[in-house]
This record gives sequence, structure tokens and C-alpha cells, in this order.
Amino acid sequence: MIRVMIVDDHQLVRAGLRSIIEAPGDLAVVAEAQSGEEAVAQAQQGLAVDVVLMDLNMPGGMGGIEATRRLARVVPQARIVALSALSDEPLPTQVHDAGAVGYLTKGCPAKELLDAIRAVHRGLPYVDAKLAQRRMVANWRGTKETPFADLSAREMQVTLMILDGRRNHEIADCLSLSQKTVSTYRQRIFEKLDIGTDVELTRLAYRHGLIQEMAP
Repeated sequence: MIRVMIVDDHQLVRAGLRSIIEAPGDLAVVAEAQSGEEAVAQAQQGLAVDVVLMDLNMPGGMGGIEATRRLARVVPQARIVALSALSDEPLPTQVHDAGAVGYLTKGCPAKELLDAIRAVHRGLPYVDAKLAQRRMVANWRGTKETPFADLSAREMQVTLMILDGRRNHEIADCLSLSQKTVSTYRQRIFEKLDIGTDVELTRLAYRHGLIQEMAP
């Protein structure tokens, strides 16, 4: 029996995933968490789990990438599969570097979800078919898909929080950083992306699929 943990802030999503996962009979959902903080706390209490399905787009101080990084240390035997509404870089690379061995978009068929869980449990990596195709094309062309690929994991984390509308002091509190350090990250991000304002950042993120809609 493959023991699965679901990490997602939407109860209906967790219920739907549980229904799909437990239908075949060889997989069981042994834990659920609605935030990265809750998932890490459960793992630190000795939770026995084989595969973790990790939503990347959750509210709170600890996003899916940071939760993945911490779970990879706390429960190194568990295989982490990232789930996201987005399939564009740099999120797949960022979460892979954090310790995930699989990446799926939330629009994938139920069968692909089950195949991914079984594959990573056997020690094999698993990447969404559309993402794999785009990566292959990008490698063929020898080009980067997005300017966001130049950002470090921490810069990407700060970028996502800026896009979420958080101010420097809020980001500093969430990440246990000084406001000066956050300001430095913001300046470095803008320099790498060759932009000067939050509005330009939002437009660039929308153009490259990092966010799915822009505020009116």
C-alpha cells in the first residue's frame, strides 16, 4: 500500500484528490494538510508517508516550494510531487531544486496522477507531459523559456509574494528577514528582469504565465 499525503489549502480539492487516489485500492491517503506549515508539523511528529502531493500556490508564510524543501529534509524517504495550475518555468525547476521528484499540472487526467504517484514511489522522476515537451523544445533551441529562470529560489519566493500584493514589511515578517534584506532582493529581482515597478513585474509575470490573470 502506497501511503499518500495531500497538501492543498482547498478542502474540496483535497476531497477530490482523495477520491481519485483511493479508488484503485493500492494507494491510501494517510494525511492531509491545508498549508506548508501544517504539513511540516505533521512530518516532524513522525508521520509515515511514501508520497506527498504538494500544491505550490498556497497562502501563508511558507509556500509550496519552501514546504517541499523542508519536507525533503524532515522525511527524506518520502517522494514529493508538486501540483500547480501552471506548467511554465521557473516553478518546475525551482521545486525540483527544492527536492521534488515529480511535477503535475492540476488539469492532468486522473490516470496520470495515479501513474505519477506509482512512478515516484518506485524511485522514478515524473514530469507532466506538456511540460516535458516544452522543456525539450527549449533545450533544442538553446534558449530560456522565461526571464524568471534567472531568479534564485529565494528571489522567486519574494517575487511570488510581491505578485500577491504583499508589502516589504509583510514579506520580511513571513520570511523572517529584515526589511532591508527584502528591499535588496526586490532591487536584484528588478535588475535581473530589467523592470522598474511592480506594475511592470505583474505584466511580465502575466505574459510568461506566472500568474493567470491581472487585476483590472
